[in-house]
Amino acid sequence: MTVLSPADSAITDQLISRLRDIVGAENTLTQDADTVAYTTDWTQQHAGAAIAVVRPANTDEVSAIVRLCAASEVAIVPQGGRTGLCGGGVPIAGQPSVILSLTRMNAIRSLDSEGRTVVAEAGVVLETLHERALEHGLIFPLMFGAKGSCTIGGNLSTNAGGSNVVRYGNTRELCLGIEAVLPDGSVINALTGLRKDNTGYDLKDLLIGAEGTLGIITAAVFKLFPDPAARATAFLSVTSMDAAIGILNTIQDRTGGAVEAFEYMPRQTVDAILNAFPDMRPPLQEPAETGILLEVASSRPADAQVMEDGSVRFQNDLMDILAELIEEGFVLDAMLARSEQQRRDLWRMRESTLEAITGFGPSYHLDISLPLANISAFIEEIDTAARELGFLPLTVGHLGDGNLHYALAAAEGSVWEELPLEKIGTIAYDALIRLNGSFSAEHGIGQSKLQVMKKLKEPAQISAMRAIKKALDPLDIMNPGKLLPPEI
Repeated sequence: MTVLSPADSAITDQLISRLRDIVGAENTLTQDADTVAYTTDWTQQHAGAAIAVVRPANTDEVSAIVRLCAASEVAIVPQGGRTGLCGGGVPIAGQPSVILSLTRMNAIRSLDSEGRTVVAEAGVVLETLHERALEHGLIFPLMFGAKGSCTIGGNLSTNAGGSNVVRYGNTRELCLGIEAVLPDGSVINALTGLRKDNTGYDLKDLLIGAEGTLGIITAAVFKLFPDPAARATAFLSVTSMDAAIGILNTIQDRTGGAVEAFEYMPRQTVDAILNAFPDMRPPLQEPAETGILLEVASSRPADAQVMEDGSVRFQNDLMDILAELIEEGFVLDAMLARSEQQRRDLWRMRESTLEAITGFGPSYHLDISLPLANISAFIEEIDTAARELGFLPLTVGHLGDGNLHYALAAAEGSVWEELPLEKIGTIAYDALIRLNGSFSAEHGIGQSKLQVMKKLKEPAQISAMRAIKKALDPLDIMNPGKLLPPEI
Protein backbone atom coordinates (compact mmCIF):
# COMPACT_ATOMS: atom_id res chain seq x y z
CA MET A 1 0.00 0.00 0.00
CA THR A 2 0.99 3.62 -0.41
CA VAL A 3 2.15 5.19 2.85
CA LEU A 4 0.95 8.75 3.18
CA SER A 5 3.69 11.09 4.35
CA PRO A 6 2.85 14.08 6.54
CA ALA A 7 5.26 16.04 4.34
CA ASP A 8 2.77 15.82 1.51
CA SER A 9 0.77 18.67 2.98
CA ALA A 10 -1.71 19.03 0.13
CA ILE A 11 -2.95 15.43 0.41
CA THR A 12 -2.85 15.54 4.18
CA ASP A 13 -4.81 18.77 4.38
CA GLN A 14 -7.41 17.48 1.95
CA LEU A 15 -7.83 14.25 3.93
CA ILE A 16 -8.16 16.10 7.22
CA SER A 17 -10.69 18.48 5.71
CA ARG A 18 -12.85 15.61 4.53
CA LEU A 19 -12.54 13.88 7.92
CA ARG A 20 -13.81 17.09 9.54
CA ASP A 21 -16.75 17.04 7.18
CA ILE A 22 -17.66 13.58 8.47
CA VAL A 23 -17.21 13.93 12.26
CA GLY A 24 -16.85 17.69 12.82
CA ALA A 25 -13.77 19.78 13.57
CA GLU A 26 -14.06 19.20 17.32
CA ASN A 27 -13.78 15.44 16.77
CA THR A 28 -10.84 15.61 14.36
CA LEU A 29 -7.70 16.03 16.42
CA THR A 30 -4.48 16.95 14.65
CA GLN A 31 -2.32 18.87 17.10
CA ASP A 32 0.38 16.91 18.91
CA ALA A 33 -0.85 18.11 22.29
CA ASP A 34 -4.26 16.59 21.52
CA THR A 35 -3.11 13.36 19.85
CA VAL A 36 -0.22 12.32 22.10
CA ALA A 37 -2.47 10.35 24.45
CA TYR A 38 -3.69 8.29 21.49
CA THR A 39 -0.31 7.52 19.89
CA THR A 40 1.46 5.78 22.79
CA ASP A 41 0.21 2.55 24.32
CA TRP A 42 -0.34 1.83 28.02
CA THR A 43 3.02 0.07 28.43
CA GLN A 44 4.90 3.05 26.94
CA GLN A 45 6.75 0.53 24.76
CA HIS A 46 5.02 1.32 21.47
CA ALA A 47 4.35 4.66 19.82
CA GLY A 48 3.55 5.95 16.35
CA ALA A 49 2.32 9.05 14.55
CA ALA A 50 -1.24 10.12 13.77
CA ILE A 51 -2.34 12.05 10.71
CA ALA A 52 -5.43 12.69 12.78
CA VAL A 53 -7.47 11.18 15.57
CA VAL A 54 -11.12 10.97 14.56
CA ARG A 55 -13.98 10.25 16.96
CA PRO A 56 -17.10 9.12 15.09
CA ALA A 57 -20.50 9.14 16.77
CA ASN A 58 -22.15 6.30 14.85
CA THR A 59 -21.62 3.45 12.43
CA ASP A 60 -22.43 5.55 9.37
CA GLU A 61 -19.58 7.89 10.26
CA VAL A 62 -17.23 4.95 10.77
CA SER A 63 -18.20 3.63 7.35
CA ALA A 64 -17.59 7.03 5.72
CA ILE A 65 -14.17 7.33 7.38
CA VAL A 66 -13.16 3.86 6.22
CA ARG A 67 -14.32 4.55 2.65
CA LEU A 68 -12.33 7.78 2.61
CA CYS A 69 -9.16 6.17 3.95
CA ALA A 70 -9.53 3.23 1.56
CA ALA A 71 -9.80 5.61 -1.40
CA SER A 72 -6.63 7.37 -0.22
CA GLU A 73 -4.90 4.12 0.81
CA VAL A 74 -4.32 5.51 4.28
CA ALA A 75 -3.92 3.18 7.25
CA ILE A 76 -6.59 3.11 9.97
CA VAL A 77 -5.91 2.13 13.58
CA PRO A 78 -9.10 1.37 15.56
CA GLN A 79 -8.82 2.27 19.22
CA GLY A 80 -10.88 1.77 22.37
CA GLY A 81 -10.00 2.41 26.00
CA ARG A 82 -6.23 2.28 25.40
CA THR A 83 -5.62 -0.41 28.01
CA GLY A 84 -3.93 -2.94 25.69
CA LEU A 85 -0.59 -4.45 26.67
CA CYS A 86 0.80 -5.48 23.26
CA GLY A 87 0.81 -2.29 21.18
CA GLY A 88 -2.20 -3.33 19.12
CA GLY A 89 -4.04 -0.01 19.42
CA VAL A 90 -1.41 2.48 18.26
CA PRO A 91 0.17 3.10 14.84
CA ILE A 92 3.40 1.33 13.99
CA ALA A 93 6.50 3.48 13.88
CA GLY A 94 7.14 5.10 10.51
CA GLN A 95 3.57 4.81 9.20
CA PRO A 96 1.40 7.81 10.12
CA SER A 97 -2.18 6.63 10.34
CA VAL A 98 -5.69 7.80 11.02
CA ILE A 99 -6.57 6.70 14.54
CA LEU A 100 -10.26 5.90 14.78
CA SER A 101 -11.32 6.26 18.41
CA LEU A 102 -14.63 4.60 19.21
CA THR A 103 -15.12 6.17 22.63
CA ARG A 104 -18.02 8.40 21.49
CA MET A 105 -19.94 5.33 20.36
CA ASN A 106 -20.91 4.48 23.93
CA ALA A 107 -24.63 3.76 23.79
CA ILE A 108 -26.28 0.67 25.20
CA ARG A 109 -28.85 0.41 22.43
CA SER A 110 -31.15 -2.12 24.05
CA LEU A 111 -31.42 -4.64 26.86
CA ASP A 112 -33.80 -7.59 26.65
CA SER A 113 -34.25 -8.83 30.21
CA GLU A 114 -36.52 -11.68 29.10
CA GLY A 115 -34.20 -12.89 26.37
CA ARG A 116 -31.20 -12.00 28.54
CA THR A 117 -29.29 -10.15 25.86
CA VAL A 118 -27.89 -6.65 25.53
CA VAL A 119 -26.75 -4.63 22.49
CA ALA A 120 -23.82 -2.35 23.27
CA GLU A 121 -21.70 -0.11 21.08
CA ALA A 122 -17.94 -0.55 20.90
CA GLY A 123 -17.15 2.46 23.09
CA VAL A 124 -19.16 1.28 26.08
CA VAL A 125 -16.90 0.91 29.11
CA LEU A 126 -17.05 -2.62 30.51
CA GLU A 127 -17.98 -1.48 34.01
CA THR A 128 -20.85 0.58 32.59
CA LEU A 129 -22.25 -2.56 31.00
CA HIS A 130 -21.91 -4.36 34.33
CA GLU A 131 -23.92 -1.63 36.05
CA ARG A 132 -26.67 -1.54 33.42
CA ALA A 133 -27.13 -5.30 33.55
CA LEU A 134 -27.38 -5.24 37.36
CA GLU A 135 -30.22 -2.72 37.14
CA HIS A 136 -32.21 -5.58 35.57
CA GLY A 137 -31.08 -8.25 38.02
CA LEU A 138 -28.60 -9.63 35.48
CA ILE A 139 -24.84 -9.74 35.04
CA PHE A 140 -22.42 -9.47 32.15
CA PRO A 141 -19.70 -11.77 33.49
CA LEU A 142 -16.60 -10.53 31.65
CA MET A 143 -14.39 -9.36 34.51
CA PHE A 144 -10.83 -8.09 34.96
CA GLY A 145 -8.90 -5.25 36.55
CA ALA A 146 -9.21 -2.76 33.67
CA LYS A 147 -13.03 -2.90 33.74
CA GLY A 148 -13.31 0.78 34.66
CA SER A 149 -11.54 2.00 31.50
CA CYS A 150 -11.45 -0.75 28.86
CA THR A 151 -14.19 -0.74 26.23
CA ILE A 152 -16.32 -3.44 24.66
CA GLY A 153 -14.72 -2.97 21.23
CA GLY A 154 -11.28 -3.65 22.65
CA ASN A 155 -12.58 -6.66 24.57
CA LEU A 156 -13.92 -8.09 21.32
CA SER A 157 -10.80 -7.16 19.38
CA THR A 158 -8.56 -9.24 21.64
CA ASN A 159 -11.14 -11.84 22.69
CA ALA A 160 -10.52 -10.78 26.29
CA GLY A 161 -10.86 -13.30 29.09
CA GLY A 162 -10.39 -12.43 32.75
CA SER A 163 -11.24 -14.21 35.96
CA ASN A 164 -14.66 -15.68 35.10
CA VAL A 165 -13.72 -17.60 31.97
CA VAL A 166 -13.81 -20.89 33.87
CA ARG A 167 -17.60 -20.58 34.08
CA TYR A 168 -18.72 -18.20 31.32
CA GLY A 169 -16.02 -18.31 28.65
CA ASN A 170 -14.06 -15.63 26.80
CA THR A 171 -15.62 -12.64 25.06
CA ARG A 172 -16.21 -14.71 21.92
CA GLU A 173 -18.39 -17.16 23.85
CA LEU A 174 -20.40 -14.30 25.36
CA CYS A 175 -21.11 -12.65 22.00
CA LEU A 176 -24.14 -13.60 19.88
CA GLY A 177 -23.64 -11.19 17.01
CA ILE A 178 -21.84 -8.07 15.80
CA GLU A 179 -22.19 -4.97 13.70
CA ALA A 180 -18.95 -4.17 11.89
CA VAL A 181 -17.44 -2.04 9.15
CA LEU A 182 -15.27 -3.96 6.69
CA PRO A 183 -12.12 -2.52 5.04
CA ASP A 184 -14.09 -1.29 1.99
CA GLY A 185 -16.55 0.60 4.19
CA SER A 186 -19.41 -1.88 3.84
CA VAL A 187 -21.35 -2.72 7.00
CA ILE A 188 -22.22 -6.10 8.50
CA ASN A 189 -25.50 -5.99 10.42
CA ALA A 190 -25.84 -9.10 12.56
CA LEU A 191 -27.35 -7.99 15.87
CA THR A 192 -30.32 -10.34 15.94
CA GLY A 193 -29.14 -12.10 19.07
CA LEU A 194 -30.00 -15.52 17.69
CA ARG A 195 -28.57 -18.47 19.59
CA LYS A 196 -28.73 -20.58 16.43
CA ASP A 197 -27.96 -19.18 12.98
CA ASN A 198 -26.22 -21.75 10.81
CA THR A 199 -26.14 -19.83 7.53
CA GLY A 200 -22.54 -19.96 6.40
CA TYR A 201 -19.19 -18.70 7.60
CA ASP A 202 -19.40 -17.08 11.04
CA LEU A 203 -17.94 -13.64 10.35
CA LYS A 204 -18.53 -12.73 13.99
CA ASP A 205 -16.00 -15.27 15.18
CA LEU A 206 -13.60 -14.21 12.44
CA LEU A 207 -13.55 -10.56 13.50
CA ILE A 208 -13.50 -11.25 17.24
CA GLY A 209 -9.85 -11.61 18.22
CA ALA A 210 -8.62 -10.16 14.91
CA GLU A 211 -7.33 -7.00 16.63
CA GLY A 212 -8.93 -4.70 14.08
CA THR A 213 -6.98 -6.16 11.16
CA LEU A 214 -10.09 -7.36 9.28
CA GLY A 215 -12.59 -4.65 10.12
CA ILE A 216 -13.97 -2.47 12.91
CA ILE A 217 -16.57 -3.88 15.27
CA THR A 218 -18.96 -1.04 16.09
CA ALA A 219 -21.53 -2.87 18.24
CA ALA A 220 -22.31 -6.33 19.56
CA VAL A 221 -25.10 -8.31 21.17
CA PHE A 222 -24.09 -10.24 24.29
CA LYS A 223 -25.50 -12.91 26.55
CA LEU A 224 -26.54 -11.89 30.06
CA PHE A 225 -26.92 -14.14 33.08
CA PRO A 226 -28.89 -14.04 36.33
CA ASP A 227 -27.27 -12.09 39.15
CA PRO A 228 -26.18 -14.74 41.68
CA ALA A 229 -28.32 -14.92 44.79
CA ALA A 230 -25.33 -16.08 46.81
CA ARG A 231 -21.56 -15.97 46.48
CA ALA A 232 -18.83 -17.60 48.49
CA THR A 233 -15.30 -16.26 48.22
CA ALA A 234 -12.24 -17.74 49.90
CA PHE A 235 -8.46 -17.64 49.89
CA LEU A 236 -6.80 -21.04 50.17
CA SER A 237 -3.36 -22.30 51.00
CA VAL A 238 -2.94 -25.57 49.12
CA THR A 239 -0.21 -28.15 49.23
CA SER A 240 0.87 -27.94 45.59
CA MET A 241 -0.15 -26.89 42.10
CA ASP A 242 -1.13 -30.47 41.28
CA ALA A 243 -3.34 -30.47 44.37
CA ALA A 244 -4.92 -27.19 43.25
CA ILE A 245 -6.17 -28.76 40.02
CA GLY A 246 -7.74 -31.61 41.96
CA ILE A 247 -9.33 -29.12 44.36
CA LEU A 248 -10.82 -27.22 41.43
CA ASN A 249 -12.41 -30.38 40.06
CA THR A 250 -13.72 -31.42 43.47
CA ILE A 251 -15.38 -28.06 44.09
CA GLN A 252 -16.82 -28.02 40.57
CA ASP A 253 -18.30 -31.47 41.10
CA ARG A 254 -19.69 -30.72 44.54
CA THR A 255 -21.26 -27.36 43.55
CA GLY A 256 -22.62 -28.33 40.14
CA GLY A 257 -20.04 -26.30 38.20
CA ALA A 258 -20.53 -23.13 40.26
CA VAL A 259 -16.86 -22.04 40.29
CA GLU A 260 -16.64 -18.56 38.79
CA ALA A 261 -13.00 -17.84 39.57
CA PHE A 262 -10.00 -19.94 40.56
CA GLU A 263 -7.00 -17.61 40.66
CA TYR A 264 -3.42 -18.70 41.32
CA MET A 265 -1.57 -16.33 43.67
CA PRO A 266 1.76 -17.70 44.93
CA ARG A 267 3.52 -16.34 48.00
CA GLN A 268 6.04 -14.12 46.22
CA THR A 269 3.28 -12.37 44.26
CA VAL A 270 1.13 -11.80 47.35
CA ASP A 271 4.20 -10.47 49.19
CA ALA A 272 4.83 -8.02 46.34
CA ILE A 273 1.23 -6.80 46.48
CA LEU A 274 1.29 -6.36 50.26
CA ASN A 275 4.59 -4.47 50.04
CA ALA A 276 3.18 -2.16 47.36
CA PHE A 277 -0.06 -1.56 49.28
CA PRO A 278 0.70 -1.45 53.03
CA ASP A 279 -2.98 -0.87 53.86
CA MET A 280 -3.86 -4.36 52.63
CA ARG A 281 -4.04 -7.19 55.13
CA PRO A 282 -2.61 -10.65 54.36
CA PRO A 283 -5.43 -13.11 53.66
CA LEU A 284 -3.98 -15.81 55.91
CA GLN A 285 -1.92 -15.77 59.09
CA GLU A 286 0.69 -18.07 57.55
CA PRO A 287 1.63 -17.09 53.99
CA ALA A 288 0.51 -19.53 51.31
CA GLU A 289 3.28 -20.86 49.08
CA THR A 290 0.55 -21.91 46.65
CA GLY A 291 -2.38 -19.56 47.16
CA ILE A 292 -5.74 -19.75 45.45
CA LEU A 293 -8.45 -17.08 45.31
CA LEU A 294 -11.68 -18.99 44.87
CA GLU A 295 -15.18 -17.72 44.14
CA VAL A 296 -18.32 -19.79 43.63
CA ALA A 297 -21.79 -18.42 42.95
CA SER A 298 -25.37 -19.67 42.77
CA SER A 299 -28.61 -18.17 41.47
CA ARG A 300 -30.73 -20.56 43.58
CA PRO A 301 -32.70 -18.63 46.24
CA ALA A 302 -32.31 -21.55 48.64
CA ASP A 303 -28.53 -21.09 48.60
CA ALA A 304 -28.94 -17.51 49.85
CA GLN A 305 -30.86 -18.63 52.94
CA VAL A 306 -29.65 -16.96 56.12
CA MET A 307 -29.27 -19.51 58.91
CA GLU A 308 -30.13 -19.00 62.57
CA ASP A 309 -26.56 -18.05 63.43
CA GLY A 310 -26.54 -15.36 60.70
CA SER A 311 -24.43 -17.36 58.26
CA VAL A 312 -25.41 -18.02 54.63
CA ARG A 313 -26.19 -21.56 53.50
CA PHE A 314 -24.05 -21.39 50.36
CA GLN A 315 -21.01 -20.15 52.27
CA ASN A 316 -21.49 -22.89 54.84
CA ASP A 317 -21.68 -25.48 52.08
CA LEU A 318 -18.35 -24.30 50.67
CA MET A 319 -16.78 -24.32 54.12
CA ASP A 320 -17.91 -27.93 54.58
CA ILE A 321 -16.20 -28.87 51.30
CA LEU A 322 -13.02 -27.04 52.32
CA ALA A 323 -13.05 -28.70 55.73
CA GLU A 324 -13.08 -32.10 54.03
CA LEU A 325 -10.20 -31.06 51.79
CA ILE A 326 -8.26 -29.91 54.85
CA GLU A 327 -8.86 -33.27 56.53
CA GLU A 328 -7.68 -35.04 53.39
CA GLY A 329 -4.49 -32.95 53.39
CA PHE A 330 -5.02 -31.06 50.13
CA VAL A 331 -5.83 -27.67 51.70
CA LEU A 332 -3.57 -26.34 54.47
CA ASP A 333 -5.61 -23.30 55.49
CA ALA A 334 -8.57 -21.28 54.24
CA MET A 335 -10.10 -17.86 54.84
CA LEU A 336 -13.78 -17.50 53.86
CA ALA A 337 -15.04 -13.96 53.26
CA ARG A 338 -18.02 -13.47 55.58
CA SER A 339 -18.89 -9.98 54.36
CA GLU A 340 -19.01 -8.11 51.08
CA GLN A 341 -16.13 -5.92 52.30
CA GLN A 342 -13.95 -8.96 52.91
CA ARG A 343 -14.80 -10.21 49.43
CA ARG A 344 -13.89 -6.83 47.91
CA ASP A 345 -10.61 -6.80 49.82
CA LEU A 346 -9.65 -10.17 48.35
CA TRP A 347 -10.49 -9.02 44.84
CA ARG A 348 -8.68 -5.73 45.33
CA MET A 349 -5.57 -7.74 46.16
CA ARG A 350 -5.94 -9.82 43.01
CA GLU A 351 -6.62 -6.82 40.76
CA SER A 352 -3.61 -4.91 42.14
CA THR A 353 -1.15 -7.48 40.83
CA LEU A 354 0.01 -5.64 37.71
CA GLU A 355 0.44 -2.37 39.55
CA ALA A 356 2.48 -4.11 42.24
CA ILE A 357 4.73 -5.80 39.67
CA THR A 358 5.39 -2.55 37.83
CA GLY A 359 6.49 -1.10 41.18
CA PHE A 360 9.57 -3.33 40.96
CA GLY A 361 10.71 -1.43 37.89
CA PRO A 362 11.28 -3.13 34.52
CA SER A 363 9.70 -6.54 34.12
CA TYR A 364 9.17 -9.24 31.50
CA HIS A 365 5.64 -10.55 30.97
CA LEU A 366 4.25 -13.70 29.40
CA ASP A 367 0.52 -14.16 28.80
CA ILE A 368 0.32 -17.89 28.24
CA SER A 369 -2.04 -20.84 28.52
CA LEU A 370 -1.44 -24.51 29.12
CA PRO A 371 -3.46 -27.69 29.58
CA LEU A 372 -4.29 -27.88 33.29
CA ALA A 373 -2.32 -31.10 33.65
CA ASN A 374 0.88 -29.39 32.45
CA ILE A 375 0.79 -26.16 34.45
CA SER A 376 2.65 -27.55 37.45
CA ALA A 377 5.52 -28.84 35.28
CA PHE A 378 5.85 -25.51 33.49
CA ILE A 379 5.93 -23.42 36.68
CA GLU A 380 8.42 -25.71 38.40
CA GLU A 381 10.75 -25.74 35.39
CA ILE A 382 10.64 -22.03 34.59
CA ASP A 383 10.65 -20.81 38.19
CA THR A 384 13.83 -22.81 38.77
CA ALA A 385 15.50 -21.55 35.60
CA ALA A 386 14.45 -17.96 36.26
CA ARG A 387 15.84 -17.90 39.80
CA GLU A 388 19.13 -19.43 38.66
CA LEU A 389 19.46 -16.61 36.10
CA GLY A 390 18.77 -13.85 38.64
CA PHE A 391 15.05 -13.25 38.07
CA LEU A 392 12.22 -13.03 40.58
CA PRO A 393 9.07 -14.83 39.31
CA LEU A 394 5.91 -12.86 40.07
CA THR A 395 3.20 -15.03 38.59
CA VAL A 396 -0.56 -14.83 38.81
CA GLY A 397 -3.04 -16.83 36.82
CA HIS A 398 -6.58 -17.70 35.88
CA LEU A 399 -5.85 -21.26 36.92
CA GLY A 400 -9.39 -22.44 36.23
CA ASP A 401 -8.87 -22.04 32.49
CA GLY A 402 -5.11 -22.62 32.29
CA ASN A 403 -4.07 -18.99 31.72
CA LEU A 404 -0.91 -17.77 33.47
CA HIS A 405 0.37 -14.20 33.58
CA TYR A 406 3.97 -15.12 34.13
CA ALA A 407 6.02 -12.06 35.05
CA LEU A 408 9.71 -11.74 35.86
CA ALA A 409 11.40 -8.91 37.72
CA ALA A 410 14.99 -8.55 38.90
CA ALA A 411 15.73 -10.57 42.03
CA GLU A 412 17.38 -8.84 44.96
CA GLY A 413 21.01 -8.20 44.07
CA SER A 414 20.41 -8.45 40.31
CA VAL A 415 20.65 -5.59 37.82
CA TRP A 416 17.83 -5.68 35.28
CA GLU A 417 19.96 -4.49 32.38
CA GLU A 418 22.39 -7.36 32.97
CA LEU A 419 19.80 -10.13 33.09
CA PRO A 420 19.57 -12.59 30.13
CA LEU A 421 16.04 -11.79 28.89
CA GLU A 422 16.50 -13.53 25.57
CA LYS A 423 17.74 -16.69 27.26
CA ILE A 424 14.87 -16.95 29.75
CA GLY A 425 12.41 -16.18 26.96
CA THR A 426 13.79 -19.03 24.86
CA ILE A 427 13.67 -21.42 27.81
CA ALA A 428 10.08 -20.46 28.61
CA TYR A 429 8.78 -20.68 25.05
CA ASP A 430 10.55 -23.98 24.40
CA ALA A 431 8.92 -25.43 27.51
CA LEU A 432 5.57 -23.94 26.54
CA ILE A 433 5.54 -25.56 23.11
CA ARG A 434 6.78 -28.87 24.52
CA LEU A 435 3.90 -28.81 27.02
CA ASN A 436 1.28 -28.00 24.34
CA GLY A 437 0.70 -24.40 25.47
CA SER A 438 -0.03 -21.12 23.73
CA PHE A 439 2.16 -18.02 23.84
CA SER A 440 -0.83 -15.65 23.81
CA ALA A 441 -3.86 -16.41 25.96
CA GLU A 442 -5.93 -13.23 26.23
CA HIS A 443 -3.86 -10.09 25.56
CA GLY A 444 -3.50 -10.55 21.82
CA ILE A 445 -0.45 -10.31 19.54
CA GLY A 446 -0.33 -6.61 18.66
CA GLN A 447 3.20 -5.51 17.86
CA SER A 448 5.04 -7.01 20.81
CA LYS A 449 4.54 -10.70 19.92
CA LEU A 450 5.07 -10.61 16.17
CA GLN A 451 8.46 -12.33 16.30
CA VAL A 452 7.16 -15.00 18.66
CA MET A 453 4.19 -15.47 16.35
CA LYS A 454 6.52 -15.94 13.39
CA LYS A 455 8.71 -18.39 15.27
CA LEU A 456 6.13 -20.49 17.07
CA LYS A 457 2.87 -20.37 15.14
CA GLU A 458 2.33 -23.18 12.66
CA PRO A 459 3.25 -21.89 9.17
CA ALA A 460 0.09 -23.32 7.61
CA GLN A 461 -2.04 -21.35 10.05
CA ILE A 462 -0.16 -18.11 9.38
CA SER A 463 -0.56 -18.67 5.62
CA ALA A 464 -4.29 -19.19 6.02
CA MET A 465 -4.60 -16.03 8.10
CA ARG A 466 -2.64 -14.04 5.53
CA ALA A 467 -4.96 -15.29 2.80
CA ILE A 468 -8.00 -14.11 4.79
CA LYS A 469 -6.35 -10.74 5.44
CA LYS A 470 -5.56 -10.24 1.74
CA ALA A 471 -9.06 -11.24 0.70
CA LEU A 472 -10.81 -8.81 3.05
CA ASP A 473 -8.18 -6.07 3.19
CA PRO A 474 -6.16 -6.15 -0.04
CA LEU A 475 -4.81 -2.63 0.56
CA ASP A 476 -3.62 -3.56 4.07
CA ILE A 477 -5.14 -0.44 5.59
CA MET A 478 -6.75 -2.05 8.65
CA ASN A 479 -4.40 -1.82 11.63
CA PRO A 480 -1.31 -2.79 9.61
CA GLY A 481 1.73 -4.23 11.33
CA LYS A 482 -0.31 -6.02 14.00
CA LEU A 483 -1.17 -9.67 14.63
CA LEU A 484 0.40 -11.07 11.42
CA PRO A 485 4.21 -11.08 11.17
CA PRO A 486 5.65 -9.59 7.96
CA GLU A 487 6.27 -12.06 5.18
CA ILE A 488 9.88 -10.97 4.74
